Amino acid sequence: MNILLLGGSGQLGREILLQTPPRVRVAAPGRDELDLAAPEAIEALIESQPFDVVINAAAYTAVDRAEEERDRAFAINAEAPRRLAAAAAREGVPVLHVSTDYVFDGRKGAPYRPDDPVAPLGVYGASKEAGEQAVRAAGGRAVILRTAWLYSPFGANFLKTMLRLAGERDTLRVVDDQRGTPTAAASLAAACLAVAVRLVADPNQPGGTFHYTDAGETTWCGFARAIFETAGSRLARVPAVAAITTAEYPTPAQRPADSRLDCTDTLTRFAVVQPDWRATLATTVERLLRRTDS
Repeated sequence: MNILLLGGSGQLGREILLQTPPRVRVAAPGRDELDLAAPEAIEALIESQPFDVVINAAAYTAVDRAEEERDRAFAINAEAPRRLAAAAAREGVPVLHVSTDYVFDGRKGAPYRPDDPVAPLGVYGASKEAGEQAVRAAGGRAVILRTAWLYSPFGANFLKTMLRLAGERDTLRVVDDQRGTPTAAASLAAACLAVAVRLVADPNQPGGTFHYTDAGETTWCGFARAIFETAGSRLARVPAVAAITTAEYPTPAQRPADSRLDCTDTLTRFAVVQPDWRATLATTVERLLRRTDS
């Protein structure tokens, strides 16, 4: 199987590369090789060799900066997927496009199903929702897989920020009224590969919109406390974590207050394993601290 992976240097992309079986070949052009803001380059890449499936794990993810960089956010999150999906449709290649919980406004009060109405609150969410629309409109066979609260040993994410701040502050003030599910990029990578394999193995496998997160739920404050409980004695010191409200921590972009995702359809259709978020947190913390120690 030949996979074209966009975003191979990001959190999710690196985990996909680590988990890809030896018999599977992956082309993962870096940012210096592929400019996602250059549509002709995307089309040429799709047409360059016979790929079996495309996984689009690339995205503009600077949620707050997107409020000032709307054009760039839409270029990467909407226009690039449009070109990618259109070129893949012409070549008959299925696409797996990764999206986000930020397409929802967080006001449902229960986990969102894939067919629930979207209502993004900021530019980032709007650009990702526009990307979803573009992928669907391309007319090819495509799976859109929304996820949430992604973290890993790589790149910039909440886990790494908390561990860094632990060495700098005695108390951390963390929002406790936004609810969701921390999701290890390793778990999402396994789900992406399972979906990709099914799309290639079964040409009659339809596309659609699906959700994947790890199991369970918490708040950002609960996530922070779990990080320090998990890291424990491995840290030089453990800061106190004080719960605050969203209003006490204003940001340029508004976040959904409750972005839990219902993953039932994904687990059923693609036989994806969904570990509890605390279990994958423990594994990820161990991997990260091992890298730091070495």
